Amino acid sequence: MEEIKKWFYQNSDVLTQELKEISILKKKIRFAPLYRRPRKIWGIGLNYKAHAEDLSEKVPVSEPASFMKPDTAIIGHQDTIKIPILSEKTTGEAELGLIFGKKCKNVRRDDWRSVLAGVTTIIDMTAEDILKRNPRNLTQSKSFDSFFSFGPILYTIEEIKDVFSFKVQTIINGKLHAENTVANMTFPLDFLVAYHSQIMTMLPGDIISTGTPGAVPLKNSDIIECRISGFQPLINHVIDLKLKKRGVL
Repeated sequence: MEEIKKWFYQNSDVLTQELKEISILKKKIRFAPLYRRPRKIWGIGLNYKAHAEDLSEKVPVSEPASFMKPDTAIIGHQDTIKIPILSEKTTGEAELGLIFGKKCKNVRRDDWRSVLAGVTTIIDMTAEDILKRNPRNLTQSKSFDSFFSFGPILYTIEEIKDVFSFKVQTIINGKLHAENTVANMTFPLDFLVAYHSQIMTMLPGDIISTGTPGAVPLKNSDIIECRISGFQPLINHVIDLKLKKRGVL
């Protein structure tokens, strides 16, 4: 990341002109996921007290309720979330994502920004019925194809001044379902970076999805959005594969 930034700043005048010449209207762009193969995707469960209360769960206090997701779950902006045949209740959750920019281990809390490339919008999915049958099913419930949408924009850490004041909103069909402020997280961003870097060596492109203010049940034809203060929204459509199997779609 440092090399990219150095190259950009050294060539910014030339690049600005070249970009004007090849620019494309935003309405004509189809965004893909930011990238397809992060080495690690960490998710943080129940990181807002209000969300834990919604699920009648205890708020974790000693360490984060962390889990991991496969890169086969990745989709991007305007891609389709697929409610799996195995689930009768799948939820979607708007979250702030942290993206690492360098290899690091045992990061100090006061040094957390220095190891990040930036932040982005995320919609995380959970097959909630599968999880509720058995808490040990967490990996199953989080790992279906299309269960991790992120992008469309990476905002560099230099662009972000007061991330703790940002509002994170879960929007369903144009209506606000849940919102909270990053400052209200049980485990703040600096702690999440430091803590998880004690568990594993973090690599460029690794992601921490920092938790949701509230999950919304998804149904066929829904449109779910993640909105974060000042960011371009992340938007996904929903189909239910059970209906497709029955020939309804």
